[in-house]
Amino acid sequence: MPTLLLVRHGRSTANTAGVLAGWTPGVDLDDTGRAQAAELPARLGGIPLAAVVSSPLERCRQTLEPLLAARPELGAPALDERLGECHYGDWTGRPLAELAEEPLWRTVQDHASGAAFPGGESLRALSHRTVDAVRDWNDRIAAEHGPDAVWAACSHGDVIKAVVADALGLHLDHFQRISVEPCSVTAIRYTAHRPYLLRLGDTGGLASLAPRTGGPVAAGDAVVGGDTGAPAPAATP
Repeated sequence: MPTLLLVRHGRSTANTAGVLAGWTPGVDLDDTGRAQAAELPARLGGIPLAAVVSSPLERCRQTLEPLLAARPELGAPALDERLGECHYGDWTGRPLAELAEEPLWRTVQDHASGAAFPGGESLRALSHRTVDAVRDWNDRIAAEHGPDAVWAACSHGDVIKAVVADALGLHLDHFQRISVEPCSVTAIRYTAHRPYLLRLGDTGGLASLAPRTGGPVAAGDAVVGGDTGAPAPAATP
């Protein structure tokens, strides 16, 4: 099955202000975020992308603009609300320092599966919708572009953490142990047997994520003793 590159949006004005943006409209990238987005085409250089999907929120679409300008063959990103930010309800737009004083804050930190935002959604619901979205897109892209295809999705911190927790088989209560910085790339290779986390919150070059073919190991199996970090040689008959 395909490899997914999960891009967190670049740093936003809400990140800088320490405010929980949620689905607030008009939250843009700040100057640092724009600079981070401008570096994305070079970081993904050499990786063939079959498709690009995005949260519909402005900060994600702005993050993808330089990449899509450099690769016009990809066209406009497909927008999927299931990859949008958590619906934080009454917490939306409030300062994080203020929210840290709320009793629910500790539940969010320590027992995420029991956390539901007043007037919003639960973190369980967030996990279910985002993982379903990734699985749906994997099936679609594999059918259209083959099992070795690579696709990118630009989304949000809690969304990416939930997808990573699922890929690692972690209980949702552990998802706060995962950290992804603005404009970082997290790579997950899905197979018929299990997902593999190839990168987590990577902010550097990613050329080694280009698809590999051939080799003595069955597709989807882990390399016993550890991966070589280079394309495997073709097996001889």
